[in-house]
Amino acid sequence: MPEVFRYRGHRVFFFSDEGREPVHVHVEKADAHAKFWLLPVVLAENRGFRAPELRSLHNLIEEQQERIIFRWHEHFGP
Repeated sequence: MPEVFRYRGHRVFFFSDEGREPVHVHVEKADAHAKFWLLPVVLAENRGFRAPELRSLHNLIEEQQERIIFRWHEHFGP
């Protein structure tokens, strides 16, 4: 599971076997987990995050979108 970065206790990563799916990223903290599509940034699933934290995570993913996409292609190829 390549980790892209950590932010305030959140781990932002993707699974190594998901290269066939569109570009996306997972975020987890404690027992909560979310998945965001990257093009455009859209929440794909949520388990345990509350709405205010999801909005904050959405903004974070948008801010880091280029970095995440770069890491995706670095790992899975073009």
